[in-house]
Amino acid sequence: MKKARIFSVIFLIASLFILSSGVFAGQNQSPKTVGVILSGCGVMDGAEISEAVLTLLALDQAGARVVIMAPNIPQKQVVNHLTGKVVPNEKRNVLVEAARIARGKIHDVKTVSAAQLDALIMPGGYGVAKNICDFAFKGTKCSVNSDVEKLILAMHAAQKPMGFICISPVLAAKVLGKFHPKLTIGHDKKTMEAIRELGGVPEERDVTQICVDTQNKVVSTPAYMLGPTIAPVAKGIKKLVNQVLLMAK
Repeated sequence: MKKARIFSVIFLIASLFILSSGVFAGQNQSPKTVGVILSGCGVMDGAEISEAVLTLLALDQAGARVVIMAPNIPQKQVVNHLTGKVVPNEKRNVLVEAARIARGKIHDVKTVSAAQLDALIMPGGYGVAKNICDFAFKGTKCSVNSDVEKLILAMHAAQKPMGFICISPVLAAKVLGKFHPKLTIGHDKKTMEAIRELGGVPEERDVTQICVDTQNKVVSTPAYMLGPTIAPVAKGIKKLVNQVLLMAK
């Protein structure tokens, strides 16, 4: 009888441990589906490639399903990344260029709805401020691509978390300004003032840190707004991804 009680206790403890580990019922939580919006390919006229890849890597490491997307629109500029100069008369498409990073597995943003996603993340790069919106040319008087704006507003209305990296918090401030989201782009006073003018609440953070707005479910990190190298940028992006996934229902 004594041995039977001991075995019963051991079995009960083992069962509770296995259940808490999510071994039964195919794990306690199903993988989250996260949309990633790219703005082209290349820091000067599209998505910042390192930020995009680091985002995709962190999501994959966390076991998330990823839906990569971009608007099917012409780039505002094509920049020679060796010289830093605009290439006159050259035309490229944002969706086609972003497909380079996505290895061809990419969707037109207008075909993706908030109902299909648990969360949304946007890496930075000048493509955000040139192609997704025109902040680079018009400052706080900028306008936003209607399909991207529609998706961001739908995600916010559904109380689904979003992450904004590098310069993309400016876009978040433009679209969500009436909700006064807390956002960071690092320490740049001019850009922080622009965020404030657009309705956002700018907060200073270092490159490895994140800014979390629990009310609006918005997370941001400076990334290459501060840099200067890929290792600290990776730390900030990984924290952002993990926080966004934690906030996803």
